[in-house]
Order: sequence, then C-alpha cells, then structure tokens
Amino acid sequence: MLDLTSNQFDTAISSCKDIFFKKLKDYGTAWRILRISSITDQIFIKAQRIRSIDEKGMQKVNEGILNEFIGIVNYAVIGLIQLELEEDKRTELPESECQALYEKHIQSAKSLMLDKNHDYDEAWRKMRISSFTDLILMKLLRVKQIEDNSRQTLISEGIAANYHDMINYAIFALIKLEEENTIKK
Repeated sequence: MLDLTSNQFDTAISSCKDIFFKKLKDYGTAWRILRISSITDQIFIKAQRIRSIDEKGMQKVNEGILNEFIGIVNYAVIGLIQLELEEDKRTELPESECQALYEKHIQSAKSLMLDKNHDYDEAWRKMRISSFTDLILMKLLRVKQIEDNSRQTLISEGIAANYHDMINYAIFALIKLEEENTIKK
C-alpha cells in the first residue's frame, strides 16, 4: 500500500508543480516580497474557502476546492523556500533555482509523509476530506501563534514542520478527491 501512496503522492505533486511553474513563467518570483505571516494568511484564505464551501454546500466562484488544495501545497512550499532564503534579499530567483528548491522541499515533505504513513498505517485513508481541511486550519492557527511569539517555541515544532504537515494533508485531500472522481466515472 505504501507504494500506491508514494505513486499517488507523485501524481498529485505533478499537478501542483505544473501550476507552480506555469505561474512562475507568468509572474516570476513576485512571491519573494511576501513575509512568512503573509504566506500563512494566504494559506488560511484557501483553507477557509474550502471549509466555507463544504459547510454551505455550494460556491459562487467557479473554482473548485481542488485548486485550493493545490494552492495550499504551493504556498506551503513557497513558505518553506522563504524560510530557507530569509536572509537572501533577492526578489527574483532563476527558474533553475526555484525548481531545485521546490523539489528539495517536496521531497522532504514526501519523506516525512512516508515515515508517518508507515507508523500510522495509512490511517489518513479512512479520514474525511473535511478533516484534512480542519487539520490544515489548526496548523495555520499554530503557525500564527508561533509567529506572534516571535517564532519561539518551548516544546513544539516550528513553522517549517507545520508547513510540511499542511503539504501532506493537502496532498491526501487531492488523492482522495481523485479517487472519488474515479469512482464516479
């Protein structure tokens, strides 16, 4: 089952990466101007929209939750890149550097996912997509608290660990959404 999960993770990331690099061509690395707190807020907006659509059972903007989960993955990667390059004041990064950084952080998230998936025995497969949304929102509130505490923690993991978890929860949601679409066909 772990091989299946690994392959599904790669498929979901492929979609995320495709959008990330198309937007990179359109906008460059304009996101380099964002502070970590702004990235956290951007992810919050996306997760809150998913929850709102779920609770209301409808949406008025013709962009589904799939795109929001992809956005969560990509903004979390941006957050990890920004944390890594915090002292680097360049606003433009070469595409090759962005590709290397994106891959590095996605592989780190995947490695974490595989380790946790082993220990938790694929428990995420029995979870609801709404639970992934709630867990992402909880992680965001944790990150906001860490940010408010000047990034100091007593016992908790830091911001990067929470971004990694958000990536993995969003990927699990993307996998489950794809499985649901396959069943409906």
